[in-house]
Amino acid sequence: MLNVLIVTFPFFALVLAGFVAARRRMLPLEAIPGLNGFVLFFALPAMLYRFGSTTPIADLLDGSVAGVYLLCALVMVAFCIALTMNDRIRWKDASLGALVAAFPNTGFMGVPLLAALLGPQSVGPVIVLIMVDMIVISSLCIALSQLDSDGSEGEGGTRAMLAAGRKALRGVVSNPMPWAILLGAAASAAQFTLPGPVEKTVWLLADSASPVALFTIGAVLARSQIQANHPMPLSDYLPVALMKLLLHPLLVLAVGVAAIQLGVPLDPFALTVMVLVAALPSASNVSLLAERLGADNGRIARIILVSTAAAFFTFSGAVALLT
Repeated sequence: MLNVLIVTFPFFALVLAGFVAARRRMLPLEAIPGLNGFVLFFALPAMLYRFGSTTPIADLLDGSVAGVYLLCALVMVAFCIALTMNDRIRWKDASLGALVAAFPNTGFMGVPLLAALLGPQSVGPVIVLIMVDMIVISSLCIALSQLDSDGSEGEGGTRAMLAAGRKALRGVVSNPMPWAILLGAAASAAQFTLPGPVEKTVWLLADSASPVALFTIGAVLARSQIQANHPMPLSDYLPVALMKLLLHPLLVLAVGVAAIQLGVPLDPFALTVMVLVAALPSASNVSLLAERLGADNGRIARIILVSTAAAFFTFSGAVALLT
C-alpha cells in the first residue's frame, strides 16, 4: 500500500495545489479557462497521440473491453437516474448526476496515473474507454437531460432530446481528443513516425499534459465551489459520489469476471485497467457542461469535489487490492 501511495500522492497533490491556488486567488479565476484550453487543445491531444502511435493497433480495437465497459456505464446511468430523480431533481439534474457517476476523469488524470502505476501497456484499454465515455455516455446523458423541455411527454420532448443528441455529437467532433486518438491509431497501424523536430515538439507538449491537467482539475473544482456555494443536503450529492467510487468499479469487476467465465475474450490485465479507470473520481469537465446546460452546477461540483478528495484513499486501495 505504501508503494501505491508513493505513486498516487504526487498526482493528487497537484490537484490540491491547483485547488488551493484558485481558492486563495494566487491563480486568478479568469486564468482558469486559459489553462483548461491549453490542456484540452494542446497538451492532452499530444499525449494521446503519443500513446496511440506507440501502442499496438490491436490494443486500440478491443471490442471486448469496449462492450463490457459500455454495458456497465449504461447500467450506472440508468441506476443513478432511477435512484436520484424526485420532485426537486428532474431529468436535467438527474442525467448530469448520472454522467458524473459513470464518467471517470480518464483524460486529465487516468492516462498518466495508470501509465505510471501499470506501465505503457495499460494505455490501450484506457484509450478505448475514453472513446466510449466521450462518444456514447456523454451524448446519451446530454440527450436525456432535455426531457425536462416543454412538451417532454410527447413529440416536443423527443425533438428536444434528438436535438441535444446531435449537439452532443457535434461537441465530440469538435473535441480534439478523439481526433488525436484516431490519428495516433492510424500512425500505429501504418508504423508512421513524425519528422524529428515535429515529434520532439509534440513530445514536449505531451510531457506537460499530466502536471498542468492535474493542477487545472483542482483550479476548476475551486472555481465551481466559489461560484456555486449554496446550502444543499448531503443526500443530493454524497450517494452519487459513493456510486462513482465504489459501485462503478465493483460493477465493472463483477461484469468483467462474468464475461470471462462466459468465454468473452477479455484479457485479465485489461479488466484490471477497466476496474481502476472506473475507480477514478468523476470527470471535472462535467461541471462546465452542467453550467452550459443550465443544470444545478453546485450539485455537480460537490459530487466531483467529494469524489476527487475521497479517491486518494479509495483509488489507492483499489490499486493495492488489484495489483
